Amino acid sequence: MNWLSKYLVVIDCREKKIKIRGEGSQDLVVFGKSTTMNIKDKTIELQNVPVINEYSNVFSEDLPGLPPDREIEFAIDLIPGIGPISKAPYRMVISELQELKTQVHELLDKGYIRPRVSPWGAPVLFVKKKDDTLRMCIDYRELNRVTIKNKYPLPRIDDLFDLLHGASVFSKIDLRSGYYQLKIKNKDIPKIAFRTRYGHYEYLVMLFGLTNPPATFIDLMNRVFHPYLDQFVIVFIDNILIYSKNSDEHADYLHLVLQKLRENQLYAKFSKCDFWLSSIAFLRHVITAEGISVDPQKISAVIDWPQPTSVSEM
Repeated sequence: MNWLSKYLVVIDCREKKIKIRGEGSQDLVVFGKSTTMNIKDKTIELQNVPVINEYSNVFSEDLPGLPPDREIEFAIDLIPGIGPISKAPYRMVISELQELKTQVHELLDKGYIRPRVSPWGAPVLFVKKKDDTLRMCIDYRELNRVTIKNKYPLPRIDDLFDLLHGASVFSKIDLRSGYYQLKIKNKDIPKIAFRTRYGHYEYLVMLFGLTNPPATFIDLMNRVFHPYLDQFVIVFIDNILIYSKNSDEHADYLHLVLQKLRENQLYAKFSKCDFWLSSIAFLRHVITAEGISVDPQKISAVIDWPQPTSVSEM
């Protein structure tokens, strides 16, 4: 049995699983005939993941277009007496104008925006992402100041984690461009118009930058997954965590969750999901059967902060 120690193999008879320490932080866990795997490993493809391979249409490469009519739509209720707000476009350099034209055309092609003249209009700006590409953002600060805040409660993270006691198998589903999967109420579409060098446009779907999307989206998700909440599903905005005590339960739960997504035409991004894991990162924490800890990657900047060497550095 020395090879077990040599290769850091742990046999758990109670849970009927074998854990083999892998390179780095990745482990291989075998539950009977089901293998715990991390789909962030680029060698793993959707068709090779148990259960998930039966729902390939949920993990489409892109959203199919405008979302269907849903039970709720995104509303923008204003403080009484507020009239239309319009600001001139911000100045842009040539490279930003080129990127603006490209992204506007992409949004038009997908049907997320439409050209329209509106008494409302917010300016556009760009934010550089980690990969040095540019993210187009609409400056809705003026609109947000006069919008009545949606008081729908977001769940407390510590309450959610209390539900995970006894769970040992985890999967995480991240919706693809989640906010784009919810329409805006027709009467409120003119309020989120934006002005550009190339024209005046209105969004038809919910988007980042507005004040109430998180509350609206968690409302939608709670309605969709209401039968399963606190049983084997945790939802936080557009992130879904499925948890179970063993692999047999987990397969059943995955079927139920994925069927709900399929029925409601909600789509996930496979590359940002994890399935069949014994240890999973969720909401800036690492969750295992042994407990919950802060994700070290999220606090590395604090941990690695250099020790001050002088009074001025303190």
